Amino acid sequence: MGAMKFSLAALVAAVAFAGAPAAANADTCAVAPAKLRALAASADTSTARKAERNIATGEALCEARNRAEAAKKFNLAARALGTELAAVLATETTALAQ
Repeated sequence: MGAMKFSLAALVAAVAFAGAPAAANADTCAVAPAKLRALAASADTSTARKAERNIATGEALCEARNRAEAAKKFNLAARALGTELAAVLATETTALAQ
């Protein structure tokens, strides 16, 4: 019975961890806006506008130290641009690599 409780607790913790934004850390606030804006620069006007609104909201949330919600907004911007935030953060942009 004790092993079953431990297994259940481990499963609940794993599910809770998996549900949290993977990129909700300090680096997200520092890196995501520039990378997302670089992607938005090559998008059509309507898509770029939608992404920019979410990027600006994410930056405001970062300033308010609400990184988890900021990561959600950055992910919405990434999705509008046809990708995921994790993929954006995993790549280097030429502007940042110089």
